[in-house]
Amino acid sequence: MDKILDLAAANQQRARDVIRDCELEACWRSVGAEPNLVGSLRSGLLMTHRDIDFHIYSSPLRIADSFAAMSRLARHPRIRRIGYTNLLDAPDQCLEWHAWYEATDGEPWQIDLIHMARGSAWEGYFERVADRIAAVLTPETRYAILKIKYDTPADQKIMGIEYYQAVIRDGVRSWEEFAAWRAKNPVMGILEWMP
Repeated sequence: MDKILDLAAANQQRARDVIRDCELEACWRSVGAEPNLVGSLRSGLLMTHRDIDFHIYSSPLRIADSFAAMSRLARHPRIRRIGYTNLLDAPDQCLEWHAWYEATDGEPWQIDLIHMARGSAWEGYFERVADRIAAVLTPETRYAILKIKYDTPADQKIMGIEYYQAVIRDGVRSWEEFAAWRAKNPVMGILEWMP
């Protein structure tokens, strides 16, 4: 048990070090945007998947501002690659960015940055989800989630919310149970669930 909890704590600290080192929040604030941590790092459930998630809000949302913030981030010597998708005309109504940061130990970190206009239907939603998940965790459910994440094969792409729903709502406690649960609960698009 201690090994799982120690690894989670260490990786969560490394993620915060990445955010601080590349001055990610300052990059967005420099264009008048508000960056908000979401996802597993915000809820304290980041484990072995080195992924950092932010939702960023602007009023108005200007593509040029988004590029300016990412240009500033790209100047950091540890940012190795950046990807961009314009989804303003999709249900997401956002600009989606991905940046890959190489830590001093050579480990890659993926940073997912979703840039939305203030007043978007999604504004604040995922922040509330993460905070609610963190609030309802018990030591048992927290450990179960971290252990299942630890046992997940590296080639599996699984949204964090799937783990949380399976463990918190449905009582799943092992990777085998979780794999069976996923087969019965396929996800199409954005999974809207909050405990």
